[in-house]
Amino acid sequence: MDLVTLGELILDMFPAELGRRHAEVSAFRPVPGGAPANVAVAAARLGAAAAFIGKVGEDPFGHFMADVLAREGVETRGMRFDPDARTTMNLMAQPDANSYDCLFYRNPGADTRLRPDELDVALLAETRAFHFGSLSLTDEPARSATAEAVKIARSAGALISYDVNYRPTLWKSPGEARDQALALIPSADLVKVNEAELALLAGEGELATASTALLALGPSLCVVTLGLAGSYFRIAAGGGHIPGFAVKTVDATGCGDAFIAGLLWQLAPNSGGKGDWRGRLTLEQLRPALRYANAVGALTATKQGVIPSLPTAAEVEAFLAVR
Repeated sequence: MDLVTLGELILDMFPAELGRRHAEVSAFRPVPGGAPANVAVAAARLGAAAAFIGKVGEDPFGHFMADVLAREGVETRGMRFDPDARTTMNLMAQPDANSYDCLFYRNPGADTRLRPDELDVALLAETRAFHFGSLSLTDEPARSATAEAVKIARSAGALISYDVNYRPTLWKSPGEARDQALALIPSADLVKVNEAELALLAGEGELATASTALLALGPSLCVVTLGLAGSYFRIAAGGGHIPGFAVKTVDATGCGDAFIAGLLWQLAPNSGGKGDWRGRLTLEQLRPALRYANAVGALTATKQGVIPSLPTAAEVEAFLAVR
């Protein structure tokens, strides 16, 4: 397995109109979502053997989304169905095409109820890369399940990728979010943040200074997504800015998920040895890898909805060929 992701598979409810608050939206359209699930599908579209681990409700939405992943070629044997909790829902409002506000319905959501004993250990032990985000750290038992999954994959030599993916409304306070997010950073090899998340974890400051502070906690690579401006990276040997691509943005939702899938596919492809990703964390190899990831993210912004807009490897190669 090239990539295993763990976390939330939820129902994103997209608004019928841009520029309206939640209470003003006339209708919502259900679309499968959840950052780790999006990453798994994006990687599969690019050619990776990808699997998803997580819990949904024993309800029509949960089974519908599991079927969507399976049709996309994502291995779903690590999914669990909870008869006592509903599939989590996220009602979205979009002030404009480049931003969105989330209103999560968890009471509790099935995604928070994944237990350590429900993990598919074989999947975790065989994967080249393992990816997770902070939404599975908000509540127990999913928090403990995530930590255990990281431990299993890391001990087997996988690249551990962590998307901080801060959603304020799911935490009691920014302080709690910061503490829980920081707890697993020492176990990660790659940490992905946006500028606001970087400030939350490392304080205000220049990208180089703040990202270096995160590296000091243990990771080998810190990547900062910059929206239309592209991305920034930092390793011990240095770092730099990788420009983005100008596209006509229709919907920026999920661009970060597509980006990290593209980057992981460049760092841990299905060729060479399982631990070869360590040798790819160089200034020379990271620049083209991040340019590729920027392209995957940019293409995702050109259509509405995350999974329908994720590009194939051929589409990314054609895009880069003329840029």
